[in-house]
Amino acid sequence: MTGGGQRGSGSPLPEIHLDTDLGGDIDDLCALAMVLKWPDAELCGVTTVAEHGGKRAGYVRHALELAGRHDIPVAAGADVALGCYVPWPALPDEDRYWPGPIPPAPGPIDDALTLLEKSIDRGAIIAGIGPFTNFALLERRTPGILGRAPLFLMGGHPFPARSGFPDRGAETDYNIQADAVSAHFVLERSSPTLVPLSITVETALRRSDLAILRAAGPLAQLIARQAEVYAADERYEERYGKSYPGLPDDIINFQHDPLACAIGLGWRDGVEIRELSLVSELENGLVQQRVAENGRPTRVVTRVDASRFADVWLQTIGGSFA
Repeated sequence: MTGGGQRGSGSPLPEIHLDTDLGGDIDDLCALAMVLKWPDAELCGVTTVAEHGGKRAGYVRHALELAGRHDIPVAAGADVALGCYVPWPALPDEDRYWPGPIPPAPGPIDDALTLLEKSIDRGAIIAGIGPFTNFALLERRTPGILGRAPLFLMGGHPFPARSGFPDRGAETDYNIQADAVSAHFVLERSSPTLVPLSITVETALRRSDLAILRAAGPLAQLIARQAEVYAADERYEERYGKSYPGLPDDIINFQHDPLACAIGLGWRDGVEIRELSLVSELENGLVQQRVAENGRPTRVVTRVDASRFADVWLQTIGGSFA
């Protein structure tokens, strides 16, 4: 797919905006690469969150340059200097994960909120694959805007993981708990589709995927490079692959964010989405969720065929989407 936002017939392509904390867990980079090559869709903007002086925005711009996409606007959003993040969302060693020093791309936070608002105004799908701080700040600046946004959020823990997969608990739901106050505010003022942690832990980036990535262009090669480093640092093969029968032995990472983006883009092959009455409450500094009669009707992904998704992700990155 090339940029430009038009089908061959002249009608506009569906658009998607990513709000991401790219530069930590490598699934954000996996999501960005997938969205760029998704057929019949166009990435219209990227905002970053849990920023470190524009480092994450710099990483996004570098990734887009590798893909030949200089046309996509990128803006640095909420920074860790705001003091709202617990725990502190650190960045990994740049020398090991990236090919060299990547220039930061800082900017006024209002620029990021304006870019996000423009994407909502133009009807773009909004994929939240990091903490929800930017969304909360935008809702406070423009009350009611989240209520009309087609919002797909990676996060939530309204039910435990299925047998055979790790149930890591609500406290490990980073996108929500890193800035729980903002997450609770957003959940109360929007009508999102949640792609919860207990579903995304069924997905996997595998060591067996790396050969295809190394042959699939500069951005895919960067994913392969980072995957090897991440595998050495996080040891998911040992921690999860050997312990949970639902996961492949050679798992490197979960594909939390790519799954959320694919569902936002309309992928439904093996996906179940149900409307649940969901209560989200702040308790002892964490967002706790449960299904109850007095809850807010919320669209929640309740099942996914992770093997099908793994094929779709790899085929998309490798240029053979089927």
